[in-house]
Parts: sequence; structure tokens; C-alpha cells
Amino acid sequence: MALERIQLDLIDCDITYYPNFIENLQANVSFNHFRSTIPWQQDDIKVFGKVYQQPRLTAMYGSVNKSYSYSNIVMRPRPFTQELMAIKKKLESVVAVDFNACLLNRYRDGKDSNGWHSDDEKELGQNPIIASISLGQERPFKLRHKKNKALRHKIILENGSLLLMKGKTQHFWQHQIPKTSKAIGERINLTFRILK
Repeated sequence: MALERIQLDLIDCDITYYPNFIENLQANVSFNHFRSTIPWQQDDIKVFGKVYQQPRLTAMYGSVNKSYSYSNIVMRPRPFTQELMAIKKKLESVVAVDFNACLLNRYRDGKDSNGWHSDDEKELGQNPIIASISLGQERPFKLRHKKNKALRHKIILENGSLLLMKGKTQHFWQHQIPKTSKAIGERINLTFRILK
């Protein structure tokens, strides 16, 4: 059965959304597995000279011994687990590239978030490919153009979905997972990437 794919009709980017990348039941199994087995950490981040606890939990896995830095945080990957390898293999059958790292984010509730940013760290190279797989609670994913601030877009990232960003997307767009005051469940996302 062919995967449903939605190409976002936005300028200066190449973003594709696959709503049913992982079937719902399997996505729930994976969510519970990662929630209970990953050694989650909460780092401090420095924003405009002030130090805060990062508003989510993270972990890093990979097949290369290369660190990954963002917001003054340096992450060193643990070796891919069997479960991450299985998802990576499925992902690579759809996206014909070899991902060598995965940053996991755990959003415990609506207060956990990810502010406006681009995935444009030097370790990711010129036109990075970011494959983001969502498990658990659906959350809105907001996009805004860096130069034309009126250009904005919102997509709901569903349980088991895949959002693929490539080409010049990170040069021209920022994205975020905003906070919400609604009582909502947990979300885990696996962001597969290539560390150069």
C-alpha cells in the first residue's frame, strides 16, 4: 500500500508530510517503549544571557561518534538501539538517504515546547535533511518565513506521522512546537538527521 504524502505548497522550502508513516497501534507501542527505556535528560539552555531549563527532555543516538551542538548544549550520541534501527530502516526505505543520528525530544505536557528555530547547525551541512517522526499526543507544528514574516503555516503532527524537511528549507524557514494551556498528553518525536 502506497504511503499517503502531502507536499506543502510553500515557497523556499521542500517539506513533505506523511500522516500514516507508522500505523497507529505500532506508534503507540513505540511511544511506550521509548518513554520507559530512553535515559532522558533535561539540559540548561542560555537565552539572551539567562540560563533556563530546556522545556522538554532529550536524548541523542547515532552510528557515528560525532557530537551535536545547539543552544550551547553539546550532545554525544549513544549507539542506536534495536528499536531505533528498525524505524531508521523503515524511514530509509521511503527517503533514500543514510541517517546517522537521531535527536529524541519528549514533551511531557503542554508546557513543554520548542521555540522558533532552524535546524541549521554546522554539523548538519549545507542543505540538511531532517526527518521528524511523531509518537503520542498530536501537536501543532508552526512555520514562519525568515524574510517575509507574513508567510506562516501550521500543520498538526499526528501520532505515527513523518514530517520531512529538506533542500533550502532551513535557510528560509523557522519552526516551533508552541506551548499550550490545554491539558494534553505526552509526545515523543524522533528527529533523524545526518551529522557531517
